[in-house]
Amino acid sequence: MLSIASFLKLLQESFRDLLPIILVIMFFQLAIIQSVPENWLSTTIGLAIVGVGLAVFLLGLEVGIFPVGEGLASEFANKGSIGWIVLFAFMIGFGTTVAEPALVVIADKAASISSGRIDATTLRMVVAFSVGFAIVIGVWRIIKGHPIHYYIISGYIMVVAATAFAPKEIVGLAYDLGGVTTSTVTVPLVAALGIGLASAIKGRNPVLDGFGLIAFASLTPMIFVQFYGIFVYQFVEAVDAVATTAQCLETSAVFNFNILDILRGFAGVIGDVLPILAVILFFQYIVLKKYIDNLKEVIIGFGLVVIGLYAFIVGLEMGLFSLGETMAFELTQRDNNFIIYSFGFAIGFSTTMAEPSLTAIARKAKEISDGRINDFVLRLFVALGVAIGISLGSYRIVVGGEIVYYIIAGYMFVIVLTFIAPKYIIPIAYDSGGVTTSTVTVPLVAALGLGLATNIPGRDPLIDGFGLIAFASLFPMITVMLYGVITEKIGIKGEHELEELHIKELRHALEDANNMGLSTVNVQGTHKRHSYKMAFSCVHVIVPNERKDQALIAAKEAGATGVTIMEAHGMGLNEMDNFYNRLESKATDVNLMFIVPTKKVDHLIYTVMHNLDIVGNGAGLSYSYPISHLKGLTLNSKDL
Repeated sequence: MLSIASFLKLLQESFRDLLPIILVIMFFQLAIIQSVPENWLSTTIGLAIVGVGLAVFLLGLEVGIFPVGEGLASEFANKGSIGWIVLFAFMIGFGTTVAEPALVVIADKAASISSGRIDATTLRMVVAFSVGFAIVIGVWRIIKGHPIHYYIISGYIMVVAATAFAPKEIVGLAYDLGGVTTSTVTVPLVAALGIGLASAIKGRNPVLDGFGLIAFASLTPMIFVQFYGIFVYQFVEAVDAVATTAQCLETSAVFNFNILDILRGFAGVIGDVLPILAVILFFQYIVLKKYIDNLKEVIIGFGLVVIGLYAFIVGLEMGLFSLGETMAFELTQRDNNFIIYSFGFAIGFSTTMAEPSLTAIARKAKEISDGRINDFVLRLFVALGVAIGISLGSYRIVVGGEIVYYIIAGYMFVIVLTFIAPKYIIPIAYDSGGVTTSTVTVPLVAALGLGLATNIPGRDPLIDGFGLIAFASLFPMITVMLYGVITEKIGIKGEHELEELHIKELRHALEDANNMGLSTVNVQGTHKRHSYKMAFSCVHVIVPNERKDQALIAAKEAGATGVTIMEAHGMGLNEMDNFYNRLESKATDVNLMFIVPTKKVDHLIYTVMHNLDIVGNGAGLSYSYPISHLKGLTLNSKDL
């Protein structure tokens, strides 16, 4: 809703997102480096413009674009037309990515240090097309109900294969762009589309099937951009090889506020945002043939998005990028690499904990996982993954080394954990890698990487400077899957599971109370007898003769202290059709009767059924019933 109150709330949230960055930088600047930056005034103004611009931008999205986009997603999900859903998915992925603020900044920065080979607009189109293609694949997976890890692992293999042929100048950039694409604009619409689609299709689970679209949108840009790099470095000549990267980076804090530049900037931003509006209007009026109820608000929202995005980009150039480059320079001048790694860790952890997209995804994960996932703990594990990733990425820049080896090693961990972690956590883990790289975080992290590579001798900014965002996207997948493994080991259950367990325990208690009679048992190794009220049950296990020993061993492991063995001959459905010819057949089965305290029945039956695979391919039958007034049973003293 368009109001002063909603704008002030978004303004508060925007500066809340900036606050962790400011606090970390102030601590390192004043306590560690012990100096005040020369361009602190320009940086402060830039940060203020970033906060205001982001608030205006988000207000425009909430007022004019998100309501219509989410309504369209719901309409197509309920309509069930696969063709239109797929086309809508592609257009949403393409349109939102083209207008992604962080992508605009990174593409411009890559173009400025590539000696004219990389064109910023073309690069953004390649990334936007790859994201549209990714959303189509993700939607198709939801419709068909395929497990997500088959697609993700295949994607990792393709990324590694493309890396083998791509020029080393493009690899780090390609990996980074996988994390840049899923940010402020893309995540809410894509997440709403996936969860809405999984909820609307019969037989789909919102936890297992609804999440995962963001993971696809993070993966495909790595492949497409590497192929784009193969093309440009093969066929496009360098235009200006003498302009140094340092010179390009030094211009980041300078911005000319003249009318022509401002108008040119606005025109560029309108061109960036126009695809989103075009997609919405096409599907709303041409496909669904419905009028937009709040057309006036949509137009106002579009205008706010343009103003906010332009202000955001200007503020980034004045504030966050210059800040990241300055900090990188200051940190590299000190003869202590541990400070660099600590700074990366602190920035990664603090900014991720304040990331609104992560908070939204974590709350949604808690809601649809029935409380099995704790949203705050999930955010902690994601933030820890980002912090470790940026620290390790900084280490790679400092000591040198090919990024591909680090990323492949990370992928191997992800693949192994995919087969170990519980299924419900896997799509959420894949998505967590995408939501960590926010619109605010990306420019600072990218500037830090480029600044380190510029100021450390022997490093090339184009080869070594990019890659920190890729690390920040990769390691949360590992830490979140580890979180799933830990919760599974601990035995954390959902709210409904706990409720059912409680009801089951009450039912057992009532049954025990009803079935408990006066029993007299002998105590093994003594001449004593003991009479008291205790619930006993009789468990019968009927199995083929050749499996008798296996059944006895399993029962003994489960606590059975004695057994009565009876010969038996069983007939199934087929034999019962002509049972007269089989009445005199020899006993082929054995009936094992165990008398045990009722509290041991569940464990005994489960152990026997599991060890003999009776519920699978194994032959056999197991059942129990309560008994009372037991006499003559001998038990160990520990059982009493």
